[in-house]
Amino acid sequence: MANIIVCGADGRMGRTIIQLANADSDINVVGAVEIDSSPAIGMGKPIITKSSEMERIVNKGDIIVDFTVASNTIKNLEIAVKKGALMVIGTTGLNNEHKDILQNASKKIPIVTSPNMSIGINILIDLVENLAKKMSGYDVEIVELHHNKKKDAPSGTAIRLAEAAAKGMEKDLKKDGVYGRHGTDALRTPGEIGVHAVRGGDIVGEHTIYFIGIGERIEISHKASSRENLASGALKASKWIADKPAGLYDMRDVLGLK
Repeated sequence: MANIIVCGADGRMGRTIIQLANADSDINVVGAVEIDSSPAIGMGKPIITKSSEMERIVNKGDIIVDFTVASNTIKNLEIAVKKGALMVIGTTGLNNEHKDILQNASKKIPIVTSPNMSIGINILIDLVENLAKKMSGYDVEIVELHHNKKKDAPSGTAIRLAEAAAKGMEKDLKKDGVYGRHGTDALRTPGEIGVHAVRGGDIVGEHTIYFIGIGERIEISHKASSRENLASGALKASKWIADKPAGLYDMRDVLGLK
């Protein structure tokens, strides 16, 4: 039995995770947390608790499932290390400093982190890396679409796909990644990996990778029609990590793709 505490419990992802967890006999939702100012405090099943009380409610071995914002995730990570809890992190927008903190924390506790916990997306990441190895000379472009409330751009998933393409192409994304184009001198150079963000309406998430050659192109798309695929992945990761040693894992570990 995986005992989870859901952070961001009244958000889109949090509500979906709790709904699916309550229907899963192998998951027990032992806590739900929101920012102190949330009108949802004191409501729900389980009762939603203030984030300032996290240290009081988390126990050794509990699994903190966090889909919030980077600053809040790092605070919860510090508590997890202190209390000996485990973490499943779906928060996007983590910078290099945050990633270093995760790496250090993973020496003490097990952590699964992924910008997208969809099973389909993670299989796609694996596919993109392998395709990129075989398609020398093809231009690679990635286009992602999300709802108009998403704060970070490009999406963490698009960046992860770009990293997979760069690895397959033996490129350095820091040097070869191009994020949007504009102006009169935006000519594409060989080996670039283009990443582009679109925001509008209530799009859950769509990602398309283009391998473009002379006279032909391959397009591979993943389109999420609901957040249940992400929530299902988070619960799968929660069950998987329950008996794992300290370390930093991702969904490819969870799915056995490594």
